[in-house]
Amino acid sequence: MTSAPVVALVLAGGTGSRLYPASRSTRPKQFLPLLGEETLLERTVDRASFADHVVVSTRPELEADVRDLVPGAEVVVEPVGKDTGPALAYATHCIGERYGDDAVVVVLPSDHTVGDVGRFTETLERGAEVARAADRLVAFGVDPTRPETGYGYIEPGREHDGFADLDAFHEKPDAETAARYIEAGYLWNAGMFAWRVETFRAAADDSPLAPLVRALDDGDVAGGFDAVEPTSVDYAVMERVSDAAVVPLEVPWDDLGSWDALARLLPADDDGNVVHAGTDVGEAGHETDGSEADAALFVDSGDNVVVSDGPHVSLAGVDGLAVVAWDDRVLVVPKASAQRVRDVVSMLKQQGRF
Repeated sequence: MTSAPVVALVLAGGTGSRLYPASRSTRPKQFLPLLGEETLLERTVDRASFADHVVVSTRPELEADVRDLVPGAEVVVEPVGKDTGPALAYATHCIGERYGDDAVVVVLPSDHTVGDVGRFTETLERGAEVARAADRLVAFGVDPTRPETGYGYIEPGREHDGFADLDAFHEKPDAETAARYIEAGYLWNAGMFAWRVETFRAAADDSPLAPLVRALDDGDVAGGFDAVEPTSVDYAVMERVSDAAVVPLEVPWDDLGSWDALARLLPADDDGNVVHAGTDVGEAGHETDGSEADAALFVDSGDNVVVSDGPHVSLAGVDGLAVVAWDDRVLVVPKASAQRVRDVVSMLKQQGRF
């Protein structure tokens, strides 16, 4: 590896609205300890030990909580949330100012769960080296285990030593299309990337993010954000470059994007029911623990997910539901339609109740 530092950039500015009601406007899902005592954000920062430095990107209203949870990380605060494109352009700019244009940035969303951390680390180190040595924008593509309709896909092209050309991104498909993608060898788009600061800046300067890039060079952060629309880094940058690369990530991986994911990650009873006695993290980072044994009762019910931070939940004669009782809110949704929580949140936002 070169002497130029590797910087892990952890994205922690989103809300994770599909995990409502545990996730709310002031308590995004990365602050929830859904898989143990540590929050998802803390677990992500722990996995970033391969890097020379760790930077967390977040929004102003979440800054204090981020600093409390991961005091050893540097924090970059974007002035307003406008999706991953502006967030990554700004954070990469800040990393360049501090560590130089040759620094290699490795982007990690803060809401993933990863198995085989050793192999995960090796893969990210390889991706960082590809970004440096080949001077390419790199996406990490997860080896899929099922025809998932909730993820985007990456189409790999010609293979090289440890990576492949990235031929195309594909949006979230229907079930039939997802099955074809799997058969064709496509990878899940995990939203993890690696790039040199200068390589990303050049690509972003020839994209819808150009007004922000140029304003940042002039020191006008607020004006730069005002000049661009919300957009993902996939659409704004990655899909527009002709020589992006993809590095396969062959480890157990999941995106905790909706409540049905817990059925894949937590042990089930003999009828396929999964229970999580939620824990909550307050402003000072103190946790309150629940008990799975006391959280739920099932009568002639199977294949359900129950999450509660206190109230006891009883299910009788129902199958395939996700039931979440958190704070003063209760959510009931078929597991197969767990993505529709987004519609609930949209309506609550319109009513000022999210």
